[in-house]
This record gives sequence, structure tokens and C-alpha cells, in this order.
Amino acid sequence: MGCFKFDLFIWVFSVLCLGLLCSGFVPADNYLIDCGSLANTTVGKCVFLADNLASKYLSSPKGVVANVSLKSITSFDDSPLYQTARIFPESSKYTFPISQSGRHWIRLYFYPFTFGSYDLSKAKFSVSAQNFALLTDFSVQNTSLKEFSVNVTSDSLVITFTPSSNSFAFLNAIEVVSVPDQLITDDASTVSEKFQGLTNQALETAWRVNMGGPRVSFENDTLWRTWVPDQSFLVNENLAQDFSNIAAVKYEAGLATADIAPQTVYGTLTEMNSANNPNSNFNVTWEFTVDPGFQYLVRFHFCDVVSKALNQLYFNVYVDSSNVAPDLDLSSVAFNKLAVPYYLDFVTASTVRNKLRISIGPSAENNAYPNAILNGLEIMKMNNSAGSLSGANSVSSSNPGSKSNVGVIVGASVGSFIAVALAGVLFVLCRRRKRLADQGHSKTWIPFSMNGTNSHTMGSKYSYGTTASAASNYSYRFPFGVVQEATSNFDESWVIGIGGFGKVYKGTLNDGTKVAVKRGNPRSQQGLAEFRTEIEMLSQFRHRHLVSLIGYCDDKNEMILIYEYMENGTLKGHLYGSGNPSLSWKQRLEVCIGSARGLHYLHTGYAKAVIHRDVKSANILLDENLMAKVADFGLSKTGPEIDQTHVSTAVKGSFGYLDPEYFRRQQLTEKSDVYSFGVVLFEVLCARPVIDPSLPREMVNLAEWAMKWQKKGQLEQIIDSTLAGKIRPDSLRKFAETAEKCLADYGVDRPSMGDVLWNLEYALQLQEAEIPGDTEENSTNMIGELSPQVNNLNNVDTSDSAAQFEVSSVDDLSGVSMSKVFSQLVKSEGR
Repeated sequence: MGCFKFDLFIWVFSVLCLGLLCSGFVPADNYLIDCGSLANTTVGKCVFLADNLASKYLSSPKGVVANVSLKSITSFDDSPLYQTARIFPESSKYTFPISQSGRHWIRLYFYPFTFGSYDLSKAKFSVSAQNFALLTDFSVQNTSLKEFSVNVTSDSLVITFTPSSNSFAFLNAIEVVSVPDQLITDDASTVSEKFQGLTNQALETAWRVNMGGPRVSFENDTLWRTWVPDQSFLVNENLAQDFSNIAAVKYEAGLATADIAPQTVYGTLTEMNSANNPNSNFNVTWEFTVDPGFQYLVRFHFCDVVSKALNQLYFNVYVDSSNVAPDLDLSSVAFNKLAVPYYLDFVTASTVRNKLRISIGPSAENNAYPNAILNGLEIMKMNNSAGSLSGANSVSSSNPGSKSNVGVIVGASVGSFIAVALAGVLFVLCRRRKRLADQGHSKTWIPFSMNGTNSHTMGSKYSYGTTASAASNYSYRFPFGVVQEATSNFDESWVIGIGGFGKVYKGTLNDGTKVAVKRGNPRSQQGLAEFRTEIEMLSQFRHRHLVSLIGYCDDKNEMILIYEYMENGTLKGHLYGSGNPSLSWKQRLEVCIGSARGLHYLHTGYAKAVIHRDVKSANILLDENLMAKVADFGLSKTGPEIDQTHVSTAVKGSFGYLDPEYFRRQQLTEKSDVYSFGVVLFEVLCARPVIDPSLPREMVNLAEWAMKWQKKGQLEQIIDSTLAGKIRPDSLRKFAETAEKCLADYGVDRPSMGDVLWNLEYALQLQEAEIPGDTEENSTNMIGELSPQVNNLNNVDTSDSAAQFEVSSVDDLSGVSMSKVFSQLVKSEGR
């Protein structure tokens, strides 16, 4: 960025160079030194001074000059600056006179090679400047350019290199150059208020990225910065697309200048890949490695070269889960003009993770077409309260603007304090969680009393912690950023189901737990009521055959439900249409029995009967062992009081499964679930859709068609062909009679779910063993005969394995893993 101000010729060359590069900005201080070099080194259009000519700035001892001819430099641009180095066996200082106070770049170039007895890859040292610790116990294995900027208020800048114990320091090249006053202003936005005091902060460039465009080399930047492409940082490249219109960029006085970012950055961008879908609703996300324990200055660069008219583009900008620029309209902030560069500064809270996520997403403001853009991004680490920027003990490569291999290492002072504090909190959490688990409580969500009040902070391995009323069911709240991260920003390739509420995504939480994330579609017929009902119901139920809720998210007008993941998907997926392996008759009976147990618990195990109202094969889920769990409680209703017989309610359910009596009278009882379950039983037996318009008219409705064959006594004619010859006649007869009773026209004639459960257990017993006695006796309708026994479940003899159906209770968790459960919906049945 200019030439060393040492003699007139070099100084004149520097001014000419900077005049070409810097759009009028000429740095008052401009020191460029090629350490160890015996001659000046030209890089681009600028000249780095030979080491011997700059020796007056280096205090004694001056160290060792290492000059080596390298055939191959594995660095960006194969810079000649990495061919030589100065080695410091003892503490040494560079002292640069400062002619104009203000912010200055400090760029340090490192490339380790072997020179005599010095293996530079084994060097370990610290670097300080202006009372700031820039690097502490630093070592480097590959090429590294470390870029800092500090506000120099004295008439000199001292940069000190201090070898660690039994080691040495080295440097390949150094720059100390004035920065334009307007580059870093004193204030920036935060989540809650303005941040002031940036002028006095030391900054280290962590990342400098050109979104949607190519690498921008230092030769094409007025301040000699390098910008790298964004593709390698995208969490999901399929959700993003590039756009370029560099010629359209028009700088406006009072906003961003070419010194803020070059035209090649503002003229390219990454935007949402909406595929011309006006209903698109997702975020484009980038992820960057950072050092925990520090605040970061995040600078967003925007330039609307996409829109054809003003006020067409509205979008949101996120840092992790915080919306830092809601409903941003670039044409409004850019003097009601398009293609005008604009930048936004945001200061993060002190980071606790080693990842920082930046996202852009659509806004609903003014019903704008869903799109969001970002042209460029800079992430700069801010010094902590101890004046340190050092957060890594060993760096293999950290060229600002290229992927570094920086590890997760907590910085000195504040970083160490945070690590110790977190360890203490985690220890308390683990002890408390173990104690509550031993007492029979849920081991996932642990409430913490605050000041003896009824308010609790709900902490878990999944949440950042949120405050909720102790009387509320909303204790499982997840931040939106956590859900985005778990689903790779709602990657469409991760969709595992689509239904009336919305899409279901497979996901993975930070601790590796697999989850299923059901994201509400704002255009769905289901909405807030179903969302609340699902949370309320599942937060109260604990049963091995009911889906287990992990949490929910209602940030940013989202309605998201999070369940544990279930390996084998839906029962429906194993019957037809998906290509999953077919289930044996025994497996199907066991799935039906498990589902019946779950429904029986809903009807009898709670203070009031809970009516599911959407029983179907798509809402029966199978874990890795094919154990069944009933899912999707968004339409559930609490049943009648003792002196009532029904709940009056608008009819809801799925076509083909809907109770005709409920439809006619709009009076809901538990027997409506029984009817739907009867349809499921025939679906299990025949392995075909419950409604199939492609079939002849008399076959379209499965329930009607199956009942016709059942009444003729020829049901075996229509069963799944894979079961042919594999079902014992008595087992089939008992199963069919149970299904037939479930489909009685009037609820009063239908069995309870307890009765259904007993008969299914009996059908399994008939399938597994020859039962001596009269065949006709075995085919007797046991529903009516066995009801007295079923109604007194505690007196059932469970010594017979076939009769070990379950006495349900709220705490029914014994011996059962609640893992891998999700609520998968499918599109074929409408609400």
C-alpha cells in the first residue's frame, strides 16, 4: 500500500503507488519492511524496504537475519515476503515514529522454514503493541498473516517480540500503515443498545469475506486487504445463489466509500435461492470459527444491485439467533437510491462457543417477495478487559480471509474465568440432574428456582436458558438459532415428512442427539391452537407408547416443535408407498398392541380422557426396535366431564379415518379414536391406502370395502399378499372381529381401547401358539365377554406373556428408552 518513507525516491514512489490504489487516501505513516531481505521487495505495486535499510527501527539485540531461497512457497500468492525472516533469540522491539495519531494497521507475516539450527515451526513467542497483547505463546506451522489495528495516540508505536521460555521469535515481514479516520467509527449496534468506545479498541481481523464473488486480492483494494469467497463458509450452499452487477455500484457521500470496501465487493452478493417460489421461508447461513471469550465487531456490507425498483427488498439479518437488522430496506437507508453501498456495524456479546453464525432471511414487511442479500462481511476480534487479543496458543494458519485451523482455546484472563465458571455450572447441573433423575423426575428439563418465586429458568443441554412461569407448560423453549443449527438451516434435503402443520426435518443438536423438527407452515390450516395443544399435551404425558417432546421454538413468529428422532419412521411407511421393508404379521400385531396401549393411556390415565382425534398410520411411529408410539397431538381434545357424554367441537381429522357419527353429530368421544383405530387395523391387514381414488368405486374406501368382505366371511381374499399363508386363521379371525367392532356405526356399540388392547393381545397369542379346544370357541367375540376383566386391569394375571398388556400411569417410563421419537406427517391425508 505504498512505499517506505526513507528517502525521496522511495517516498515519491509510495505516493504515486497510493494515489493509484487509494482513491485519494495517502497514509501519513507507511512502513513496509521485508525482514531479513538484503534488497527491496516489490509486491504488487508496492515496495517493501530491505531489512538492513530498516534496521534503525529495530532495537538491540537485533537478532539473526535468515535468508533462504525457497523453490516453493505454500502461501497465498506465493509472496516473496516469505523467502526471508529475522529471528529473535531474545526480546526485541520495533519502534516506529508516528506523524499523525489515529488507527494504524499492524500486519505481521509468518512463514516457518529451517535456517541453520533454527526450525521456525518450533518458535514460540508473544507480540505486544501499544499496551495490547496481540499474540501470546504463539506458534505457527504454515503461512500466516495476522492483521491488527490499534489507535495510536503517542508519537511512536512500539511493537515487542518476546520469545517464550527456551524458544525464540521470528518475523518475515511487517507493515505499520495509517488507517483512514472514517474506517472504524466509535459506536456500533448491539442486541440491546449502542456500543461506544470502538476507537480505543484493538482489533484483530478474523475473517474478511466477499459474498457471491471471487477472491479480491490486495492489489484491488485501496487499503491492501484480501477478501475471500464465501462458499466454504455456507452452511447449506443449496439455499444460496450468487449475483453480480459490479458496474451498477454508485458510492454516495456520507455512506460507504471505496476505502470501506471495494466496488468488486459491493457489486457481488449472495442471496436466497428461492427458485421463484413466493412461499420460500428459510435463511441463508454462514458459519465462522472464532475464539471464545471475546466480543467481535461484525461489519455487514450491503448494496442492492438486485432490485428493479425502490422498497422491493425487505429482509432480516441475524448474528447467531439475534435479529440485528429486522425488516432492513436498503433503499431507505441509502438515500432512497438503489445500488448504493451501505455498511452496518454490530458488536456481539462475549462469545461462549467457537462458532459464530451469520444469517439473512426474508421479512414479511409489506408482503415483500422473499429474498435477502449480503455483499460482504468482516469479523474483527475486540480486545478483552485485560487488553489482550490472544485466544489461541497455537495457530497453524490464520490468514485473515482464508480458512484457519484455529482451535477452541480459551484466552487469558476473561477467557479463563469464563471456562472455570462454565465448568462449575456444568458440575452443579450434572449433580442436580442426577439427583432429580434418581427421584423419578424427567432428566431432560431441570427447573431452577429464582429468589424463591414461582419463576424458573429452564436449563438443559439443549437450551440457552429462558425464563417461564412455573405454572406454564412452556418450559421447553429453544432459541431459533439452535434449531437452525440443528437442521443445517432447514436444509430441504433433510426433510423427512410433510403434513398439515408443515415440514418435518431431521436434525442433530450440538451434543449429537438426533431430533425431528416440525416447522409450522404459516399458510397451513393448522396454526397456533394446534401448536399450543401439542406442547400442553406432550409436556404432561409420560408413556412408552406416546411420542416424547424435547422442546419448541416460538421466536421470530415461528412455530416449531422438536421431538427425539425415531429410526424407522411411520407405520404407514412400512405398509405401502415408501419401499420400506414389509412387516411380518407378528410385528404388525405388536405395533397395533403398542399403539392401543398409548391410546388406552390417553383415554384412562389422565384426570380427564384425552381424545387424540387424528389416529392414523402416519401418526404411529416406530423406533429402532419397531416399538410403536402414538404421535401428533395438535388436534387433541380433553374429554367430557363425568356427567357429560361428549365434547361438542368442530369436526377435524383425516379423510378415511373420520368417525361418521362424529361427523354427523359433531359430538366427540373416545369412541371416535376407536373408530379411527379400526381403520388402521384394516390398513395394517390389507397394506393399502385408506382412500384410493384410482381404484374401482366400491374399493375406494378401505373401511367400507374391508367390512363388505368381512361380513361375507372372506376377508382373507383381500389381505396383504406378503402375509398370504402366514397368518393363523384363528388369529386373523380375532383381529378382523376386533376391527369390525371398532367400525360400528354408533359409538355406544364400539369397544373401549382397553377392550381392543385385550383382543389384540389375544390375537397375538393365537398366532404364536396352538391353542387346544374348539375352533369355534376361539372365534367367539371376546370383546363383550372379556370387558369385566379389562375394566379391572390391576387384577389381570400377567404371568402369561401374551396377557402382559400395560397398566399405564403418568410415570410409565420403566425400562424404556424415550429416544429417537418424531412426529412425522404425510401430505396424502388432508385435515
